[in-house]
Amino acid sequence: MTNLHALASEAVRRAIASGQTVATAESLTAGMVSAVLADTPGASGMLQGGVVAYQNTVKQAVLHVSGELLARAGSVDAEVAAAMAAGAREALGADIGVATTGVAGPDAHDGKPVGTVYIGIATAAGSGAHGYSFQGSRADIRGQACGAALERLLQVLPG
Repeated sequence: MTNLHALASEAVRRAIASGQTVATAESLTAGMVSAVLADTPGASGMLQGGVVAYQNTVKQAVLHVSGELLARAGSVDAEVAAAMAAGAREALGADIGVATTGVAGPDAHDGKPVGTVYIGIATAAGSGAHGYSFQGSRADIRGQACGAALERLLQVLPG
């Protein structure tokens, strides 16, 4: 968890220094990314909020992820992660949206193996996603996904 806190501290510092706000949309991590950010002193200066969108109905209704996309691709998909990030950015009025979706196990989901994770990032310039294949227990995979989300956030923050 120490590495997560170091990443979160740097993200909070950079976001505040650049005057940018962040919102999260989390499926796989169920609020872990926003919680780690909120554990950091000063986070109230940059964290707008987060949506835990564990179910596709929430992804669709709150984050405006296309129902057609969810039906076609399933919830564990790069395009879905990008749409979740864009939805969080829009719904919560943030400069940057960060999203997590994936399979923590113990069973495969939507035809994707355990450890498959997508991190979505949305900024004013657009949205995209990055795919990962993690190993370990359910908790390990969720922790690695949280770390990857914070690393991707740092890549879009100046500094």
